[in-house]
Amino acid sequence: MDDQLSMEQIDILLRAAVAAPSMHNTQPWRFEVNGTVIDVFLDGARALPAEDPTGRAMRIAAGAAVFNLRCAAAHLGLGSGYGLAPNPLEPDLVARIVLEDAQQLDLTLKHLYLQVVRRHTSRLPARPAPPAADSRIGLMQAALAEGAELTWLQKTDAAHLMAMNLDVDLREVGDWKRTAERSKWIGGERVGDGVPSSVLGPRPTSYTAPVRDLGVHPVDQSRPRAAFEADAALAVLSTDRDRPVDHLVAGIALEHVLLAATRDGLTASFFNQPLEFDDLRADVQHLTGKPGFAQMVIRFAHTTQHATSPRRPLADVVRGETS
Repeated sequence: MDDQLSMEQIDILLRAAVAAPSMHNTQPWRFEVNGTVIDVFLDGARALPAEDPTGRAMRIAAGAAVFNLRCAAAHLGLGSGYGLAPNPLEPDLVARIVLEDAQQLDLTLKHLYLQVVRRHTSRLPARPAPPAADSRIGLMQAALAEGAELTWLQKTDAAHLMAMNLDVDLREVGDWKRTAERSKWIGGERVGDGVPSSVLGPRPTSYTAPVRDLGVHPVDQSRPRAAFEADAALAVLSTDRDRPVDHLVAGIALEHVLLAATRDGLTASFFNQPLEFDDLRADVQHLTGKPGFAQMVIRFAHTTQHATSPRRPLADVVRGETS
């Protein structure tokens, strides 16, 4: 291949990258393209210091963007070697992807590229059709392929996890910093980032529901109500360790799982509020019956999602000049 990516290739690669999910759709990343190398940086201006004080969610989002980049590379017929956190002296640099002619194209990545634009978070009630057994196994294998583990919770454990929301809500009472942070990113009409009112979904009729009600503004808190499934399909994505690089690995595994779920006709949303508190996060991992560190709680369902969250223009996420 040439020693410089074309503008068309860069456009395809970065549009795939920014389609990755991020907490409150902050899209906390920047990219720098030099020849056939793409560096991924964290964008500290888009941090969530109240709800993500350690930056774990930011790194998970960056990892998801890395996976999408690799899928787009395979779509272009390119191989993609990568390193995570390659320069400890530059902490905002979290990943480097080197593109080259593929000696043997990764067909899994190539086929999953088709799901990048189809994947959207859905906070709607599920239709009465739980994920099939072969799909559950396939999603577990997708996580394992990237160095993480996906554990499906039994019904009683899922109910226990949802009940943790009461503890979370009690801890958040009077926490104006969290409320202000959500108010900044959630609700209303959104042009380039954040979570618009149109994708918040209905408010649950019961308190222990498998979705997180993100509504902060009065108009969002008065959304219509709906009943959600009583037996939610919840799974915990975990890693063996909890270093910054493990958060990136979790993000890569997360996006592999989400794209595979989209391919299988499933939508996903997240029930991560217990993971924002260290003791509850440990309790979530305990529910899996396995050692490790819980990184994400995912609800899988058959739903329909028409409205989607916006994405920033590529000009806003490119760091410096491409060369």
